Amino acid sequence: MREMIETVKSIAYGHAVADALGVPVEFSSRQERKNDPVSDMRGYGTHPVPAGTWSDDTSMAIATLDSLAGGVDLDDMMQKFCLWKTEAAYTATNEVFDMGIATGEALFRYLKGTPALQCGCDGEYDNGNGSLMRIYPAVLYWHYADFPDRSDDALDEFIFQVSALTHSHLRSQLACGIYAHVLLHLLEGKSVTDGLRHAQAHYSQIPAYQAEIKHFRRLFDAGFAALPEDELQSSGYVVTSLEAAVWCLLNTDSYAECVLKAVNLGSDTDTVAAIAGALAGYKYGMEGIPQSWLGTLLRTELLDEICERFTASYLRSPPVRNHLNRRN
Repeated sequence: MREMIETVKSIAYGHAVADALGVPVEFSSRQERKNDPVSDMRGYGTHPVPAGTWSDDTSMAIATLDSLAGGVDLDDMMQKFCLWKTEAAYTATNEVFDMGIATGEALFRYLKGTPALQCGCDGEYDNGNGSLMRIYPAVLYWHYADFPDRSDDALDEFIFQVSALTHSHLRSQLACGIYAHVLLHLLEGKSVTDGLRHAQAHYSQIPAYQAEIKHFRRLFDAGFAALPEDELQSSGYVVTSLEAAVWCLLNTDSYAECVLKAVNLGSDTDTVAAIAGALAGYKYGMEGIPQSWLGTLLRTELLDEICERFTASYLRSPPVRNHLNRRN
């Protein structure tokens, strides 16, 4: 079994490197990527930032990881998100250059005094990928922390609340839950398909989820991996982002191949790649991430510091702050 620090770093770096690969071509079309495919780290392009710069995807993910180093405190998590928004904390270049609409609205509400769990946007058109892109730290926390209740329902409550800080529509929460099952199954030495099957079996038996889980039917279909590329979208919509990320992982045999395939789908290149990259980072390990990409990535000392702080908190003893902020 891998050491904890190796696991945490492989996922965090897998996510951040993929994010940085996608930043320069964010919003480009698939045809543009076919004409000029990304094969290495680039600078500038869509955003005026140098090669190796990560986006809001990584900033919010490592803010989540940093918060969870002390246990679950949703206010602390939101405060760290606000530090990113207002002071450019957790950024690669000391500037915030990209922020999703729903995330921005949720943080605005929190800064105005709205309770953390009431800040998330809950409309059907608020189902962007802004909580899915930062959910892997919550999965790692669940995997390592001493939760008294290890049931799937308890996992849902935890993952759904972390999502709801910015995205509280059930569709976004379910996307995060499905992703959690996939990553947990990988962490347990099982397959992506095992994780998808488990998620399908779990969510299909809960009546309250039926109106929303239907949006993920294609992902659960036995023939999903065999879909041709032109039937996939790679937009910022949480369902298509999750589909594209999982499809890339299922149809490739290395970290580099997986994340480059995700980037070259076009559209929301950084986020789809980051979502896929966290999974591929664990699957192939740090040694599977090209050294030249790791060498180009900015502020690796910050990533190392947060990964080590998160790991150290568990090696001392599992954090015992409130696991869940239960609603009355």
